Amino acid sequence: MADSIHLIAVYTKTIIKAWFQYKVDAVLRSLAVFLRESTGIIVIYFALLKFDTLNGWNLAEMFFLFSLLFLTYGIMILFFTGLRDFGWTIRSGGFDRFLLRPRGVLFQLIFVNADWFAAIGHGGLGLFLFVLSAGKVGIHWTFFNVLYYIFALAGGILIQGAIFLLLATLNIYLLETDSLKEVFYWNMRKFAGYPISIFAKPIQICMIYVVPFAFVNYFPAQYLLRKPDMQQYPQIYLYLTPVVGGLLFFVVYLFWRYSLRHYKSSGN
Repeated sequence: MADSIHLIAVYTKTIIKAWFQYKVDAVLRSLAVFLRESTGIIVIYFALLKFDTLNGWNLAEMFFLFSLLFLTYGIMILFFTGLRDFGWTIRSGGFDRFLLRPRGVLFQLIFVNADWFAAIGHGGLGLFLFVLSAGKVGIHWTFFNVLYYIFALAGGILIQGAIFLLLATLNIYLLETDSLKEVFYWNMRKFAGYPISIFAKPIQICMIYVVPFAFVNYFPAQYLLRKPDMQQYPQIYLYLTPVVGGLLFFVVYLFWRYSLRHYKSSGN
């Protein structure tokens, strides 16, 4: 265990040095991510200036909903950058190196790289939106609410990590899954920025049972805000984010372990 912790520290130190070698460039690229992701927030801001609410959600509540999405992604990408970019690792033949090293393959993929620019850009925006909205949405930050919020963040991170791990695993069979990632992660993530109650039933079903982004931010936000549109869903969903995250990641991990036995090098 001590050796693994030491190796993680070495990986982290090396990665940070690499990403922040050019400090001005690092600041500008992180700022670019922050501003790029802010465009959707700006659109929501001007839309709600005119319409006041979106299916009963006011501006501050929408910001709080978005904050969960950006915060979880900002933390998640520190650990799962290797899975996000796994397709290139497979196609370049670089994955073979991981198999030859005396460490777990998933351990290496998690700790060998981290997209700090995305983490700072997304996480910084999420933190900004949280600070902007948390005091305006009527949440009483009791000990149990804070504890729930922490577990909800952890569950949201695991859900997104499991999606990346699943798509990475499919690369073992298909080599190229960028289109699947676009459809099942990035496009579904765009829907997740809004209350799922505004969408048609097929999209709601997909976001709850197929690609469960609803458990990343909608149901955790509902636990704290208790908006009227929650009445159309089972109340138990308010408490399931950590369970869904842990269970989904475990199941996908088993699929990952099984698929490694069928890996065939793509060559070079």
